[in-house]
Order: sequence, then structure tokens, then C-alpha cells
Amino acid sequence: MFYAKVIIPNETGLHARPASGLVKLCKSYKSTIQIIHGEENEKVIDAKSIINVLAGGLKQHTEIQLRVEGEDEDTAGPAIVSYIENLTD
Repeated sequence: MFYAKVIIPNETGLHARPASGLVKLCKSYKSTIQIIHGEENEKVIDAKSIINVLAGGLKQHTEIQLRVEGEDEDTAGPAIVSYIENLTD
């Protein structure tokens, strides 16, 4: 399992355009990809679902935990972390 903590850097958070790019990237991998956040990690978001990602309300400076589990987790995890850390829109 790949696990990483990431902080949403961009001013607008994961709104429609970056969320769409994230979901597209996540769907290109076979692994199960989840975003976990909240005071007690109570919100688990399916990163392959645009509805779930948008409903997650992930704003700038939100710390999330990325959990990737599956056959391509070693390539998917770092690629997704890089995508999120380099958001500028």
C-alpha cells in the first residue's frame, strides 16, 4: 500500500478543472485510490469519482491522506502526489 500526506496548494482547491484532471489521472491506474481527510479522518473519497472529489470540498491548505492499493500502487501514488503538489489553477 502507498500512503502519503499532501496539502492542497492551489488557491482554488480541487474545483472542477483540477478535480477533473485528478480523476482522469486516477482512472488511468488499476489500483484503488482514496483521499482521506477530516478532523478524525472520517471522510473517505473515491478519487476515481468526479462527484465524490467535488463533494469532498477540498480547499487550499487542506491536508489530505492519499491511500493507493493495488498492482500499480508504486507508480500511481507518486504520480498523484506530484499532480496535487503542482496544482496552480
